[in-house]
Amino acid sequence: MRILGIDPGLRTTGFGVIDVNGSALSYVASGTISTIHIEKDLLPARLKVLFDGIREVVARYEPDSASVEIVFVNVNPQSTLLLGQARGACVTALVHSDLPVAEYTALQMKQAVVGYGRAEKTQVQEMVRRLLTLPGLPGPDAADALGLAITHAHAGKAVARLAQAKGIGGTQVQTQKAAYKAGRSR
Repeated sequence: MRILGIDPGLRTTGFGVIDVNGSALSYVASGTISTIHIEKDLLPARLKVLFDGIREVVARYEPDSASVEIVFVNVNPQSTLLLGQARGACVTALVHSDLPVAEYTALQMKQAVVGYGRAEKTQVQEMVRRLLTLPGLPGPDAADALGLAITHAHAGKAVARLAQAKGIGGTQVQTQKAAYKAGRSR
């Protein structure tokens, strides 16, 4: 399975793509989509860059599913609102591409990757480097995105095991993908 992780941001959105084969994780690609070249007051233009950028990443790497960080309220409500709009553009691009989308908090991602929910960004970068045997540290936004993909790889396995134990069969991702396709055919 190929998983795309997205760390949304209005100025810089990180993306990371991994392949999962059993318990083996392998790095495919990572990077950022930047809107810093667009003036601050041109919010619709910045959201379009994010939407188009995510669509391009999906077209290039053809993931089977995606995971996105859940945004919580920050100290500055205006910043939270803007970040929520950036996240919305990213999620919309993923859903428009018929991808099932899982959502995780930063705490859940750090717990899954580092083993400590309040880990520093540098700790996430180092553990992502180790887990994917990268030659160097990924940038902080790309590392968070790769961490979200790794988190989903682990969570997806747990969901599949739970479904099998209950006699349901299949995985949540397959079920979500079928639901998206059924909904689009109406």
